[in-house]
Amino acid sequence: MVPLEKLDQITRRFEYLEARLAEGATEDFAQLSREYAELRPVAEQIAAYRRLLEDIAGAEALLDDPDMRPLAEEELPALRERRPEMEQALRLALLPRDAADARPAIIEIRPGTGGEEAALFAADLLRMYHRYAEAQGWKVSVIEETQTELGGIKEAVFSVRGQGVFARLKYESGVHRVQRVPSTESGGRIHTSAATVAVLPEAEEVDIDIPASDIRIDTMRASGAGGQHVNTTDSAVRITHLPTGIVVTSSEKSQHQNRAIAMAVLRARLYDMERQKAAAARAASRKAQVGSGDRSERIRTYNFPQGRMTDHRINLTLYKLDQVMQGDLDEIIDALIADDQATQLAEMEA
Repeated sequence: MVPLEKLDQITRRFEYLEARLAEGATEDFAQLSREYAELRPVAEQIAAYRRLLEDIAGAEALLDDPDMRPLAEEELPALRERRPEMEQALRLALLPRDAADARPAIIEIRPGTGGEEAALFAADLLRMYHRYAEAQGWKVSVIEETQTELGGIKEAVFSVRGQGVFARLKYESGVHRVQRVPSTESGGRIHTSAATVAVLPEAEEVDIDIPASDIRIDTMRASGAGGQHVNTTDSAVRITHLPTGIVVTSSEKSQHQNRAIAMAVLRARLYDMERQKAAAARAASRKAQVGSGDRSERIRTYNFPQGRMTDHRINLTLYKLDQVMQGDLDEIIDALIADDQATQLAEMEA
């Protein structure tokens, strides 16, 4: 179990933050508030665990009192039975928090191998995430979407805002593979194609400093086949980050808005690159890559003839593909989070 000294340190820090905020401290108020919000569930879990230990100790002390012994013998089994469960909950609460978990996310979907069928599958994934976001009560805003003539997408970039967005969606990064008979296939043969999904935490200006000398901004007319933004504006903006070669575009009607949107996407990509470097260093000795966001990793297969979805990272197979494509992702994401937590616990206690 976690040493009680560490629990004391966390509790003292939480009480200090609580006192500072109660005093109305204005210096670093935002930072103190964030730390307080992050520590609060941990402090509450510690307090609940301490109450349980006190209840157990109190009941055990009553065993020496002949009059109270029957009551203590009745209460102790239930109290002791709760202890392992409370300790596990406390271990989970003490796991290192991903600083980006509470942030909004920017999601990029692009077709991979498979031609037009891959573009159609990318469009299916886009709808799947939109429906999942709606079910969660999150707000989705389209940043860029380029469609093909058959209704597929060449590229889709959108932001998702709400409670715990990145914490849940970050597990979706990687290669998604589909096996089905394409609508363009006359012979009834099953094809395999793929699409890539990148989930980036939205970065703030304080996270990533982008000198003006590092970017080139071009204004242009939107062009291409299909898509709701095509040929509607002369104010589309393309930003090129010269040191990395990253190119970001936004094609809304306001040039000022396009600059802001494109810069937000650029910051998210650069911030994600830094996170990937740190994650690669931490995961150097790990076999599991759940939640690492590795773009090249094939994470999931959607088999339409069998109605089967398989997540290869945790060997999870569900025979409810229709529901999954309608945005029913909670069972998958919950399993991925549980596996990630188990891995972290094993590393922490090794």
